[in-house]
Amino acid sequence: MEYHRRHMSERSIPEATVARLPIYLRALVEMAEGGATTVSSENLAEAAGVNSAKVRKDLSHLGSYGTRGVGYDVAYLVHQIRRELGLTQHWPVVIVGVGNLGRALANYRGFAERGFRMAALVDVDPAKIGERVEGAQIRPLEDLVEVARRHEALIGIISTPASAAQQVADAMVAAGIRSILNFAPVAIVVPDGVSVRKVDLAVELQILTYYEQRNAALADLSRRGRSTAEA
Repeated sequence: MEYHRRHMSERSIPEATVARLPIYLRALVEMAEGGATTVSSENLAEAAGVNSAKVRKDLSHLGSYGTRGVGYDVAYLVHQIRRELGLTQHWPVVIVGVGNLGRALANYRGFAERGFRMAALVDVDPAKIGERVEGAQIRPLEDLVEVARRHEALIGIISTPASAAQQVADAMVAAGIRSILNFAPVAIVVPDGVSVRKVDLAVELQILTYYEQRNAALADLSRRGRSTAEA
């Protein structure tokens, strides 16, 4: 996944740290649900898939340093991260492109659990206009400005084919949406002050195949080495 933001110099927390905060939050919520009240940097690092030094440095940006021999207070750390990520309120989200992916996103229960509310669905297909998905009526693209303003939506999700993504991005910007999650397999151009997070599922899978191929090659070399030694 790629992240792009213009004019980030004013941010005091590094972008890499911001990208890891949701991972820490998910791990901490699971720990809290399991009854944990404190957590060490080592345990949090293991749950998040990073090293403990990175965890301590990341959390220091929040002003949280833990207590030697005790660790971090789980509930307070959850509060700190949620506050830093702006999750103390439910953010309205508009999804544009109600195909298979758009419907799956609209039906995803995890949004509400993590501080987001599906405010509206938008599509250009006349056959879909007026249809209801999870209680939301699909609206035409020309209604996006009115929809975004009525719901005060600041976050938009693009789940359209690549050919339509730029048009949708332009419409989102015109509607006042300043944060965009782009699932379309194409880069979009946005003006200064608009944030874009790109999720290309094919690219992510291709990265995984690289590691699968690499691991298979290493395993083959290891087998050959053992065979040679035994001979």
